[in-house]
Amino acid sequence: MGIFSRTRDIIAANVTDLLDKAEDPAKMIRMIILEMEETLVEVRASAARTIADQKEMRRHIAKLEKLQESWTEKAELALSKDREDLAKAALVERQKATDMCDQLGAEISVLDDALRHAEEDITKLQNKLREARTRQNSIMTRLETAHNRVRMREMYAGPKVEEAFSRFELMERRADAVEGHADALSLGSSKKSLEEEIAELKSSDKVEADLAALKARVNREN
Repeated sequence: MGIFSRTRDIIAANVTDLLDKAEDPAKMIRMIILEMEETLVEVRASAARTIADQKEMRRHIAKLEKLQESWTEKAELALSKDREDLAKAALVERQKATDMCDQLGAEISVLDDALRHAEEDITKLQNKLREARTRQNSIMTRLETAHNRVRMREMYAGPKVEEAFSRFELMERRADAVEGHADALSLGSSKKSLEEEIAELKSSDKVEADLAALKARVNREN
């Protein structure tokens, strides 16, 4: 069963109220848009049939007007030949054609009113449809944003992230263990480091300087 029953219901509908009351706004707006589109197609199809009927009536009126002219000519001819009876019969036929023209003209006027109302309804339906599609875009954007926020929260606080960080910590502990083992192997090693060798050179230079100073003092005393 549709949300709306007739075109008037769609035009008078408050889309916001319908969505506020809906348990699933995304599903509701899709249903609203679908029914609006179907109704718009039906109204346009009805207007197209009305226009086609009017064109057919106008063609019929044109034929009847020519028929009236023809009966007028025949009535005139009959009178010119002193056949008043035939002239009267021709005028009767002309009147029938005239009455039918008037009837078709009245029907065309009724259809004109129907077309004006249809055009107004189409304009209002299009406005309602634009409103509904705008609301749909808004709803879909909000839903997408909400889903993205949920995914981000799951990414930062979910079990997969915790598992990944646990693996990082395990790898760091393994790296610490390997580095510690390497440092332990260097303990007690006889090989001197570069800093140690340079320190020994500085110490040796100092000793040589002290020895030279001592020799000079001894020589002065002797």
